[in-house]
Amino acid sequence: MPALEGLTVLDCATFVAAPFCCTLLGEFGAAVIKVEQPGIGDDLRRLGRRAATGQPDWWLVESRNKKSITCNLRTPEGQALLRRLAATADVLAENFRPGTMERWGLGWDDLRAVNRGLVMVRISAFGQTGPARERPGFGRIAAAVSGAAYLSGHPDRPPVSPGTPTIPDYLAGVFGAFGALTALRHRDRTGEGQVVDIGLYEPMLRMLDELVPVYGATGYVRERIGSATEYVVPHNHYATRDGRWIAIACTNDRMFERLAVKAMSQPELVREFPTMAARLARREDVDAAVGRWVGALDASDALARLDAAEVPCSRVASVRDIFEDAQVRARGNIMQMPSPLGGLLHMVAAVPRLSLTPGEVRHPGPLGVGADNEEIFCGRLGLSHDELAALRARGVV
Repeated sequence: MPALEGLTVLDCATFVAAPFCCTLLGEFGAAVIKVEQPGIGDDLRRLGRRAATGQPDWWLVESRNKKSITCNLRTPEGQALLRRLAATADVLAENFRPGTMERWGLGWDDLRAVNRGLVMVRISAFGQTGPARERPGFGRIAAAVSGAAYLSGHPDRPPVSPGTPTIPDYLAGVFGAFGALTALRHRDRTGEGQVVDIGLYEPMLRMLDELVPVYGATGYVRERIGSATEYVVPHNHYATRDGRWIAIACTNDRMFERLAVKAMSQPELVREFPTMAARLARREDVDAAVGRWVGALDASDALARLDAAEVPCSRVASVRDIFEDAQVRARGNIMQMPSPLGGLLHMVAAVPRLSLTPGEVRHPGPLGVGADNEEIFCGRLGLSHDELAALRARGVV
């Protein structure tokens, strides 16, 4: 039996952050009901590169395992339907601007009145409190607010997006799922649900290692240094003779000795730079020496020598490299299944890997907006087919 079998999750959100929280719960057995606007659907249905049919694969992947219903939450009848669904749900996730759900009669107090044990995951740009609570925002804004964008890029160039602009969204989804499971554990003991409140920038802020304590103690502001790492060297990306890039990470003196002596055959570097402090004092010289060595070799040769010396290293992989990577293949990290659009749909498999109750992708995201209206409204809520037809005619579903 899947670990989260028996849990019901209402995904009332759009785009990536809160929906990804629900996707993670669905991969481990929760029944996830995606609530979409009638005739429009989630905006993610229209984002990303499109298949030959005109439909984006992004939606199919990130809405996997979900059922789709339509419900106009701006209408009293739609609000009443959602309250009925929430009465039998375990988790409800939303990412509207703070105050929106309250205006619809679907805020925490309203939903708690029909289900004392409900866990409500609320992901917004800046969280439910504070002077910026009602401001809009997306992943790029979260990266800027959190300080992550300030650190990303080269010192003589503008700040860049750290990875893809959606990394803050995905990270907020992970924290949302963690918060939901933590809250459910508390509910198991007390019967009480609660709110999980996440500002989109907050998980990124939590990831900034020593940045906050160092500034708090010394006032030091870390600046951009490209692909290098401030507190260790060599720890960078280096270009190879055949035009590839490889990553090398030496985080202590033993690793540097293996790099210099065993991989590079340049023991004089250990005598010249015996400690991390010595290497940090002459960062550019150390990186230049490693860069010259890497630059004289093809990527495969450099990586083979580094592996033989047990120096942490990797090709800086494109998505093509990921598909061809033997470790990725052995772990089954990329899976495929028939696409409702025809052909095969490739996607990243469920993470983490559980030994007894592993995650599972049962089907891609629902192709049709409201494809599961009859199953949920008639089967779960007990509406008649005539009642469902009347709601559809009035634009409620």
